[in-house]
Amino acid sequence: MSKYGSFPGTRPRRLRTSPVMRRMVAETRLHPADFILPAFVREGVSEPVPIAAMPGVVQHTRDSLKKAALEAVEAGISGIMLFGVPEEGKKDALGTVGTDPDGILQVALRDVRAEVGDDLLVMADLCLDEFTDHGHCGVLDAEGRVDNDATLERYAEMAQVQADAGAHVVGPSGMMDGQIGVIRDALDQIGREDVAVLAYTAKYSSAFYGPFREAVASSLQGDRKTYQQDPANWRESLRELELDLAEGADMVMVKPAGPYLDILARVADAVDVPVVAYQISGEYAMIEAAAEKGWIDRDRAVFETLTGIKRAGARNILTYWATEVARKLR
Repeated sequence: MSKYGSFPGTRPRRLRTSPVMRRMVAETRLHPADFILPAFVREGVSEPVPIAAMPGVVQHTRDSLKKAALEAVEAGISGIMLFGVPEEGKKDALGTVGTDPDGILQVALRDVRAEVGDDLLVMADLCLDEFTDHGHCGVLDAEGRVDNDATLERYAEMAQVQADAGAHVVGPSGMMDGQIGVIRDALDQIGREDVAVLAYTAKYSSAFYGPFREAVASSLQGDRKTYQQDPANWRESLRELELDLAEGADMVMVKPAGPYLDILARVADAVDVPVVAYQISGEYAMIEAAAEKGWIDRDRAVFETLTGIKRAGARNILTYWATEVARKLR
């Protein structure tokens, strides 16, 4: 065998000989600006409440949320995505507290925006599931099914209230048909063309949402399979992508991230807008649980999964490790 163009002349291991060499030739790099921190704020608590299924993550008080936002700024991450958890007894069939200017999410948006100004993108989860007594992402009809078009009316109102509260970005996560166009129109009607829409374009009906349900004190009855996507399908993700872009999405998201890296890669190859991936609660919980048992190296696993998500095509990543990882990168 010739030594030119093949072994022994060609030895790829030469580019792996030292940490400095591996760093120099790395094709994918993580940066603090890649990350967005999902954060939960709970009404009526005086101390942060630990989330059992997500070790290290809490339901914040208003004060602890402001502190977390400042820490995010100092770490250099790009954004914080807020989820509100109302007091017991405030949920109803329409998710009224979700559009109340004095509801916990809107109060938290104002708090964080006042604290960080424009140094951090303040993002709002635009969905009703945290605020409905049935736990679905929309309004139910007389037969208990999610009424798509009635839900869109609620989303339009919610978008306007969140913009008024200071959101730089709204993230419609309910997977209703037509939601992006309705929300874009609602924002433009009040002169908020500056507020960006992050479309949850490919949001799958996943088993990995379990810990999140604890985090938002979900009241879900049944499941969300009639509006979230079937894990078996990929073509409908590209159809959803085409529709969301036509309706005015500024950014698009794939959720969950890890089990759907193939979808993420297809979406990233198809568009010229920023692509975001959400490393969800179950992905976080698996690594934390395995690390607690001593079965894996926690830090290596965290960085490996995030690198894989970025390598697949994500411009930005929502992850509960955002601030921690950003600090380590800096």
